[in-house]
Amino acid sequence: MDNTLFDLVGAKQAACREVAAFLGERDGEALFSYFLRPVRGFEDPQNIRDYLQDRGLFSDAAFRECAGIYQEVKLREIVTYPGVAETLAVLSRHGFPLALVTDAHQRDAVPRLEKIALLNRFDCVVTHDMTWQKKPSVVPFLYALQRLGADPPGTIVIGDSPRRDIAPARSLGMRTVYARYGDRFSQTRGDGGAEYVIDDIRELLALLGCGTGPRDEGGGQCAAGLPSR
Repeated sequence: MDNTLFDLVGAKQAACREVAAFLGERDGEALFSYFLRPVRGFEDPQNIRDYLQDRGLFSDAAFRECAGIYQEVKLREIVTYPGVAETLAVLSRHGFPLALVTDAHQRDAVPRLEKIALLNRFDCVVTHDMTWQKKPSVVPFLYALQRLGADPPGTIVIGDSPRRDIAPARSLGMRTVYARYGDRFSQTRGDGGAEYVIDDIRELLALLGCGTGPRDEGGGQCAAGLPSR
């Protein structure tokens, strides 16, 4: 979901800039850097508390206000990459059941998917609080497979993280597509051994034999031995 369907990193950076501006600080990247620490995790708003305390700006009221600004702006800034909605629509028309596996909690995932009008596009959405296991654990993927009634060799995983998406999917024998366009943290740009690499989600359509664009209505056989319906 995050950084594969939309740029969550960019949305978080925009939210951090708004919080910094509210506080009279100049550098929103300083606040964003707190979310990159292994101390609390990438989603934890308590990172804002640490930022305020380290700068001598903390009060309960200030924290509540800053956390509210952060959450509001982050959600507002979430916009799908070009072609996401159209690509998912074409895949659905070709009979691909669609599952979403995310480390986000349901309380965060659902508003994001509602914001981009894609919540009902997926046959199942697997969030962290359903399995209490985070990627690269294979457990969330196994749960998604169970929900779909699918087997690993006949399933394709697209993800922006070689370590958290591609590696566990490969270990289960699933087909893998590395969404390089969404990988904001890679230093090497390595694909983690993915079978395919794409720089635009719309490339999936040609890759899966479902046409070259969102307007294609062709039938026939899709890739990975999955027939269109």
